[in-house]
Amino acid sequence: MELTDSRRLTGANFFMDRPGAVAEVELPEEQKDQALQAWEKSTRQLLDAIGWQGQQIVVRPYPGGASLMISAPIDALYAATEIIELAWDATVLQLKGDTPVDIDTLSQNLSTVITEERNDYLTALAAAAREHNVTFLGDDETVSVGLGVGGRSWPIEDIPPGQKVDWTNVYDVPVAMVTGTNGKSTTVRLAAAIGAAAGHIVGLSSSDWVRVGQEIIDEGDYSGPVGARLAARDPRVEMVVIEAARGGLMRRGMPIPQADACLITNVAADHIGDYGITDVCALADAKFLLARAVKPDGRLVLNGDDPALVKRAANFAGDITWYGLALDEQVLDAWLTDGGHAAFVRDGVMTLAKGREQIRVLPVTDFAPALGGAAKYNISNALGAIGLASALGLGVAAMTTGLSSFKGTPDENPGRGNFVEIGGVKILVDFAHNPHSMAALTEAVGNIPAKRRLFLLGQAGDRSDEDIRELTKIVWQTQPDRYIVKEIEGLSRGRAPGEVQALIVNELHALGTPRAAVATADSEIDSVIDALNWAQAGDFLVLLVLKDRKAVLAVLERLKSTDWQAGDPLPD
Repeated sequence: MELTDSRRLTGANFFMDRPGAVAEVELPEEQKDQALQAWEKSTRQLLDAIGWQGQQIVVRPYPGGASLMISAPIDALYAATEIIELAWDATVLQLKGDTPVDIDTLSQNLSTVITEERNDYLTALAAAAREHNVTFLGDDETVSVGLGVGGRSWPIEDIPPGQKVDWTNVYDVPVAMVTGTNGKSTTVRLAAAIGAAAGHIVGLSSSDWVRVGQEIIDEGDYSGPVGARLAARDPRVEMVVIEAARGGLMRRGMPIPQADACLITNVAADHIGDYGITDVCALADAKFLLARAVKPDGRLVLNGDDPALVKRAANFAGDITWYGLALDEQVLDAWLTDGGHAAFVRDGVMTLAKGREQIRVLPVTDFAPALGGAAKYNISNALGAIGLASALGLGVAAMTTGLSSFKGTPDENPGRGNFVEIGGVKILVDFAHNPHSMAALTEAVGNIPAKRRLFLLGQAGDRSDEDIRELTKIVWQTQPDRYIVKEIEGLSRGRAPGEVQALIVNELHALGTPRAAVATADSEIDSVIDALNWAQAGDFLVLLVLKDRKAVLAVLERLKSTDWQAGDPLPD
């Protein structure tokens, strides 16, 4: 028995619609029932002892462990984590038969912690924001009300009394949030391009950066609440488009309490095992959390090609826009007859339908990231962005302009389907890293003619052996002429050096790949150099780059600038 994680949940979350704290523990199945009953009882005793009788407890068992969450005041979330941890310590002592803890002593210590953390100005400002129907965001350093150009922010130590805020100038700007297993970043950037084409300054947060208009204000993985708040608090922003990854949703809860539109791209096996999410069904539930952020007059945008989303949509009472490449024609017709909204491809044109009205947005062939129609996953992302833009009230002209001007270059969408031709060689740089995204990518690659094909392969060490073999098998099915299997420094994540590389190589050989067709490299850069040295005019290199994307793209840019041709020595 071991407590593996304890954290604050600053907003509505997987467990309840209130902030609080949650912890995960590892538990043998034979002790689970007894341990969870004792943990919940100890937690309730502590809550009652400190005067928190009205706070809720949720216990969620899962294979190998369990989560326990308590609700808590927003100015006592650190204290809430201590309550859960102390209750767990008491549970362990009880199960071992040791001397029980003194609840009175613990409650006195906790009351001191709560008093020290208490911030009356914080709770008063949050209450005032609710009264004025504007967004309140609070974290360790900054507190804000309203969003973007309508927002006001203060350092946590300088929060004003609510009555001293000029609420007549505080308001929210439109907000869209996007989650899903694959396609989040691209969809967010496409929606932002449409927003910009409509004349708005868009604040965008994603797994690569936070951007306001065309200015990148910070780089890094900002697909969680920190990135969302950086974008939403910028005083220049007129519209917010947020990538809300599963990790952030599980770690902190909803990044922004409400949104005008939320989109879920798809659900597939990835990061299984994190935060007590042990199967795809639970993962789908975690991602569908975003539906709870949709305002009463807002809209949920869902991929109708995903059965898990279709199933969960039955329990959503609000308005839905469906999008997809393979929507059932009869179901779609009935949906539109009833006045529903949808985005789909008809006669080679991406189309938005509002009831019986069908509006042509853009031919697929005019959308560069579709690679002439081969990259179906990017067509799906574009349809999602159309649905999202429509839900935000953006016009069709902006959709057409935004999508047609989006070329999918490394500057616009780094590492996501970046397709270039250099020196007679076709090159695709992509971030595909799970079976779902790999299957979509290999389908696209197979539809692009080439003399020979090469795949650069590698994987982070936190994937299971089964997942790594499945990824390898998906690539092998395309029957490329050569594989380069790379070591990825810094992504071993608990595995021995070379372990993941060996798994991939052994799986390729087990599938019947000739040994001469498989090479290895010690880094992503080395593997790219090897691929370029191997390439001839007419070849297609698929470079799956997970870590050193900037360095790889810099190499390719240098080749373009020096007019390198396949077969030439690489420039220094």
